[in-house]
Amino acid sequence: MEREWLFLLIPLVIGVSFLGVGVYGLRRADSLRRTGITAVGHIVRHDTRHGDEGARYHHPVVAWTTREGRACTYPAMFGRGKVTRGFGVGARVMVLYDERNPARFELSGWDSKAFFVVFTGVGAALTVGASSAFLILLMTH
Repeated sequence: MEREWLFLLIPLVIGVSFLGVGVYGLRRADSLRRTGITAVGHIVRHDTRHGDEGARYHHPVVAWTTREGRACTYPAMFGRGKVTRGFGVGARVMVLYDERNPARFELSGWDSKAFFVVFTGVGAALTVGASSAFLILLMTH
C-alpha cells in the first residue's frame, strides 16, 4: 500500500467516527422527543468538571419524579462554561425522559442537538472527502 493511502485513512477514520457519534446522538434525541415523557424537575446542584485546558464546565443536576413515583436525580449530559439564567440551583425546569431508562433525559433549554449536528456535518465532510480522494487515487493508479 502506498503512502497516500495510509494518509487518507486518518481523515476517513476520523470522519466515520464523527459521523457515527453525530447520527447516534441525533437519532437518540429524536427517539426521546417522540416517545419521551415530560416532567417538572428542579436543579439541586451543579457538577463542575474541568477540561484539559483548565476550563470549567457546569452540568446541572436535575431531580424529578417519574409517573410511577420513582425519584430520579441525574446530571445533564452537556456542560457549559457558565450557568445561564433559569438554570441556577432551585430553578424549576422541564425534563423529557425515557420511561424505561430515566437516566436518559433531556433538559429543556439546556441540552442542544447542535453538538450532534456539527459532528454529523464534519463527519460527513471528512468521510466524503477522504472517500473521493481514495476513488481518485484508485482511478489514476
